[in-house]
This record gives sequence, structure tokens and C-alpha cells, in this order.
Amino acid sequence: SPLPTPQKTARNQSLQQSALYGLIWGIGYHGLALFWITGIHPMDWMGVPWLASMAIALFCWIFITLWGAIFVAIWSAVITVLNNSKFKLPYGNAKGVQNSKFKTLTRVLMGTALWCGLETLWSVSPLWWSSLSYTQSPHNLVILHLGQLSGPLAVTAAIVAVNGLIAEALVRYLHNQNSSFTIPKTPHPTPNHYTGISTYLSLALGLFITLHLMGFALYSRPLIQLTEAAINVGIIQGNIPNRIKLYPEGWRRAIEGYTRGYQTLADQGVEAVLTPETALPFLWDEQVRLQSSFYAAILNKGILAWVGAFGEEEQAFTNSLFTITGEGKTFSRYDKVKLVPLGEYIPFKNVVGGLVNRLSPLDIDLQPGKNNQIFETPFGKAIVGICYESAFPNHFRRQAKAGGQFILTASNNAHYSETMPAQHHAQDVMRAIESDRWAVRATNTGYSGIVDPHGKTRWLSGINTYEIHKDIIYRRQTQTLYVRWGDWLTPLLLVVGCLLLVVC
Repeated sequence: SPLPTPQKTARNQSLQQSALYGLIWGIGYHGLALFWITGIHPMDWMGVPWLASMAIALFCWIFITLWGAIFVAIWSAVITVLNNSKFKLPYGNAKGVQNSKFKTLTRVLMGTALWCGLETLWSVSPLWWSSLSYTQSPHNLVILHLGQLSGPLAVTAAIVAVNGLIAEALVRYLHNQNSSFTIPKTPHPTPNHYTGISTYLSLALGLFITLHLMGFALYSRPLIQLTEAAINVGIIQGNIPNRIKLYPEGWRRAIEGYTRGYQTLADQGVEAVLTPETALPFLWDEQVRLQSSFYAAILNKGILAWVGAFGEEEQAFTNSLFTITGEGKTFSRYDKVKLVPLGEYIPFKNVVGGLVNRLSPLDIDLQPGKNNQIFETPFGKAIVGICYESAFPNHFRRQAKAGGQFILTASNNAHYSETMPAQHHAQDVMRAIESDRWAVRATNTGYSGIVDPHGKTRWLSGINTYEIHKDIIYRRQTQTLYVRWGDWLTPLLLVVGCLLLVVC
């Protein structure tokens, strides 16, 4: 067989130790990135005692941190196994052992491929937020344009590869200072060993510059903005705190605030108004039936509105965005697909439903929308993401490939620190770049914004403020390589890495 057969060898590094180091790094990275989840405490407005609320918040933070850290531990362990393996390659009667150690560049390439592969697996789970790629958003727009080639994992691959080469140089430097420290172990430093340090640092610098030049070539392309493709849009940021949002005081403030904002924007000449996720926390059909002041304002002003509210599907509620025409007709409806575990539904409800309480005042599970939804509007097809869905790039890619011409995201983000809405904005910046689309962001408490296809934030709201904003976006029909082909880079890296294992 031409396939390598791993042979047991003396290991220079403990597998358990490597996994532990990976776990510790993962806890540090994901724990810091996701610490904002503790903002769900206190939940006294839901009737949860202070200590119980604290325990729930800490459990959620620890669980999602460990969920992200586990994949780093797996990555570290697999790299260690490969690094400490010999590969016997018999060809006919020939015998020989090909290289007792993972070649350095092969290790960097395989490490990059494995990281991207594991991120891919984790991103299809119900819990995903803190991809390595989002650390570059919203400030390093040049490198984020690699996302137009193969999605966010192209950015992740760039980060892992450059830092992997730096790490190889660092390992050799530390070995020269202390011969007991190295991966792989070398008995005595040699002139070539010192040369290796500068070689890997040079490769890292060269790769860093090359990747940024590639990104800059995409970033510097001018945006073609046809007048006939323009849409005058308005955004309302209602600023209704979660502690009152689903209670009578919140209902009153929502109706008053969104009605007033809609009327003002309509008078300013907008063509459409976007509201946040569940801006009106009611069944939309009831708002129509009861002729609420917001619905009456639509009939009076005759301006289209994208309204965040609850819908009904198979005797269950949905978290939805409705297109309401100036005549008050429901033109289209999008139902949120990626629901928040414990917040909008209870995972494995038949098993743990009696033990786990939902972390929201809703008394029922929400029904997820269908994956193949197309959101039609009078302006053309739109790409829609409701809150948590911003972390799932393939959700936006599918809609862009189906003809979506601009992005609408509606979110809540209330009761978290400023870190969470800032991260959410960073996610939407990436989605705008990857799909080459204008993005309109309406949130309950901030940050709402307008993002162009190059990821530039044209407008950003304040935090915990009531705001309205008028702006112009443009419909686009381009298709990036990522939109057409998806993430082709990760499988390519895995295939090339496996081939190199054979020859190295």
C-alpha cells in the first residue's frame, strides 16, 4: 500500500501535556472573547434569585468557553501525534523509513489545515461565535478581503500559517538557549539551526506581506454605484431594555418609539425603514388586526417597513422579519433559522427539558425557519440575518448565491456589555466583505450601522441610545469566488497536507 503506516516511537512530548496546553490557550481565547455572556446576570426581572442567576451566567460562560477550547486541545493533540510519528513507506521490495519527524513546513501547513477543518466542524454546531478570523474585524479590512476568495477560513488560515512560522522560529531560538526545549528535539544547535530561525522569520514576513498585498488588490477595487440601484433606507434603534421589553411598559415604549421613528424617517423621504429583531414583541398578525399605531402609521405614510416581530408557523412562534408594503400588505417574511440554545429553544428537550429553564421570558420554544428561504422585497432579493445568525457565514453565502442584492440584519444585543455589540458589528463587517454587499444593521440598543462592500462602516450608532438614521445603500449582483464556490481552501489544504505526509 502506498499509504503511510504509523510506527510507535519514543515521544519527546506528552500527548496529554499538548492537549492541556491547547485547552489552556483555548480557555484564554474563547473565555475572554465570550465573557460578555455573563451579562445575562442579574435575571431578577425574570424572577430568578440573585445567586441562581449568577450560577446560570457562570455555567453558560464556562460551558461555551470549554466548547471552544476543546477543539484547540484536539488540534494540539493531533499535531503532537503527527509530529512524533514515523511513516514507513514500502514500495515493492524496497524498504525504508521516510523522515522520522514531521517536516517543519509540512507541520505548519497541516496545522493550518487541521485548524480550519476543526473550525468548520465547530461552526456547523448550534454553538459558534469566536472564529479566529473575527479578531481582524473591523479594523484590518485589507486582510479581511481574503474572505472574498474562500470565506472567513481564508483569514483564519492566514493567521495560523504566519503565526505557525513565527512559532517554529521561536522554538528553535529557545532550543538554542536551552537544549531541552525543542519541537522536534535536536541534540546540539548547529549553524544551520541558527540559520533556520532567520529562514522561518523571513518566510513568515514574506507570507504576511504577500497575503496583505492580495487583500489590498481586492480592497482597492472601486465600488460601482449606479443611481438606479440606490435605496434610501432608514434605521430605528428603539433602545428598549430587555428587562421591560416583553412586559407592558416595554410594549408601550416600543409602539411609541418605533411609530415616532417611522413617521420621522418617512417625512425625511426614505424608501424603506428597518427595525431591530422583535422590535414589536407581538404577533404581527395581531398588530394588523388591532390596527396598532405603528401599523396605522404605515398606512398613513405609505412607506415600506421591514418589521421585526413574532410570526406563527405550525402552531408555534417564529422570530421573524416582515416586509410590509405602504399599503399594509405583508409582501414577504423571513423566519430566523439559527436559534439561540437555551434562549430561544431548549436543546434535547425530551431529555433535559424538565431540568433546564429557558434563559428568556418566553414560555414556548420558537420554531426555526427553513434553510432555503428567499427574502423577496419590492427592491429585489435581500440577504437576511437575525442576531445570532451573523456568526454563520454560509447562511449569508447561500442567500447571496440565490440572488440577494443587499444585507439586512436585525438584532437585539440588549443587556450585554459593549463588547458583544462590537463583536456583532465585526461579524457583519465580515459578511458584507465576503458577499460584496451593502449591509444595513438595525439593533435594539446598539450598535446599528451601515457597512459598504469593502467593510467600511459608513455610519455607526451609539450604545444604549434611541436613534434614527437615514442613508443610501446600493443593490449589487456581483458574486465573489467564495459566494460561487464556498470554502474550497480548507479541503485543498487537507488534501495537500496528506500528500505531503506521504512524501515527507
